[in-house]
Amino acid sequence: MTRLRRSAAPAVALGLALAAAPGLPASAHGAAGTPSLGSNVTVFDPGMPVAQIQATLDATYAKQVDNEMGTARYAYLFKPGTYGTAEQPLQIKVGYYTEITGLGAKPGDVVINGKVEAYNRCLGTDPANPNCIALVNFWRTLSNLTVNINGAGQDGCRQTANFWAVSQAVSLRRTQFTGGTLSLMDYCTAGPQYASGGFIANSKLPATTNGSQQQWLTRNSEVESWSNAVWNQVFAGVKGAPSEADFPATPYTTLETTPVSREKPFLFVDGKGRYQVRVPAAKRDTSGTSWDDTAGRTLPLSDFYVAKPGDSVSKINLQLALGKNLLLTPGVYDIARSIEVRRPNTVVLGLGHATLTAVNGAIPIDVANVPGVVVAGVTIDAGLKESPVLLRVGQRHGLGFSSAANPTTLSDVYFRVGGPHIGKTNIALEVNSDDVLIDHTWVWRGDHGVEGFTNGVNGDTDRWRTNTGRYGAVINGDDVTATGLFVEHFQKYNTVWNGERGTTVLYQNELPYDPPTQADWMNGSVEGYAGYKVGDRVRSHKLYGGGVYVFNQNNPSIHTENGFEVPKTPGVKLHHIMTVNLSAGVIDHVVNGVGEAADMTKVGQPVFVTDYPAIP
Repeated sequence: MTRLRRSAAPAVALGLALAAAPGLPASAHGAAGTPSLGSNVTVFDPGMPVAQIQATLDATYAKQVDNEMGTARYAYLFKPGTYGTAEQPLQIKVGYYTEITGLGAKPGDVVINGKVEAYNRCLGTDPANPNCIALVNFWRTLSNLTVNINGAGQDGCRQTANFWAVSQAVSLRRTQFTGGTLSLMDYCTAGPQYASGGFIANSKLPATTNGSQQQWLTRNSEVESWSNAVWNQVFAGVKGAPSEADFPATPYTTLETTPVSREKPFLFVDGKGRYQVRVPAAKRDTSGTSWDDTAGRTLPLSDFYVAKPGDSVSKINLQLALGKNLLLTPGVYDIARSIEVRRPNTVVLGLGHATLTAVNGAIPIDVANVPGVVVAGVTIDAGLKESPVLLRVGQRHGLGFSSAANPTTLSDVYFRVGGPHIGKTNIALEVNSDDVLIDHTWVWRGDHGVEGFTNGVNGDTDRWRTNTGRYGAVINGDDVTATGLFVEHFQKYNTVWNGERGTTVLYQNELPYDPPTQADWMNGSVEGYAGYKVGDRVRSHKLYGGGVYVFNQNNPSIHTENGFEVPKTPGVKLHHIMTVNLSAGVIDHVVNGVGEAADMTKVGQPVFVTDYPAIP
């Protein structure tokens, strides 16, 4: 169904200077040509020696394993074929800002005999207390291949599983694991081994150990088994998913189908050696994988403008206006004026966590109120001067149109306010269009970073006054669906949902760590801001599996009245929601005065509400 509504202003030519990065020599996109995808993209061929591939990947991991706030970005693409052998497995470790992706049309076209892994980072300097965790294992991507798990040569513990110990801003899509176990925690290092992820879609999983993962969304996949529920584990359209019948004793939330889904576009090499981009179609009420699905579009890479970090936005916008799609190669792009996406069905695809940084208060990406736009694989950073918003989908009160069958889609789009540098924005993500799908996002106001704040008593106070982000996600459009909405640490409402008939499948939130005083954390006469707010006039909304966590590190005496705040009307329904205290501060109620306090007597113990309003 197509809806007419007001839309964005017309495009204008824009300019900007981007951080320069050398590129590879240009080459044709013909049958035998390998396109120029930037200096930080490496394409592997199965004819290359395993030792050479291993050495290349190991060298990057050594650079990136601790480079949480760095600027290096990498993508490693594997042409169809088999890599590694039983005797010489290819064992890949994935660090920050690194993408590992197969270039086959299907996941079985690229086979890794070995492993693709992420381990805990040990952050402590005391050997007796190394503080090994996965809580900050962000910004990495794995997709479109098969891993035949082989731990040959690893120590006894490492051989027991393929470890994928990750947290937010990590995507695992179109991947299958065979011949072993997948563990979403790293139990081979010293403790505490905490993890806070995560997201899997369109994948086939073996026996899977969730372990210490606090929350996780698995969507449109198959799983042999799943263990350890922890706090907030959500499954949508997953064959073999655990039952939610024992909630909250085992806090699983299981939907038989996913209400709205569209798989992320992916780059592949066809049978003639040509590089193409597959853009799957949107679907409703689906389950299981869709590797054989033919619905959607296949676009030659020649239909894309392949951007590198030295390109101007005026050049990018000209190419978009001339009908090109956009492929962002790895790097950090300084965006002084908006990249404007005005045509329906435009694809913006980032490789290797391509990062757009706002300059002079710019809105890095501005999408018109048109259907079918896909933005995927892009990280957006706030800059030193406050931006009104970092990504805007549609203008408020503008004339335009939308399509329920062809929603504008955001896949693996991440936001950051602070961390590598001071950041300021009013809103991170604003959705004004109707019929939009948000398929995995992490909207993060940084709770830590390298901005130069003092480490003494006033360190967090400095962050509160300097790294400013008022709202994380503001959803004004109707019929918007979010599958995997992670929003953290904003200074007012983390999420505000004003549109009708919205649906969220898994919501994860941490309230800000750093309000200096209760007076700084007041919503008029109300103590604090709920982590998830549905607008007072909304009459229809659904949330499946939501958690709001509190850790008022800077002032443990601070209270927040409710984790969730919604209108009291039968059409607004929350299913399986919880709050939890991470050891500082108090959330007095789960939702609208219902639910016990998540206080210091319940550290690490969730307070659950099965349904709101309660089902008679």
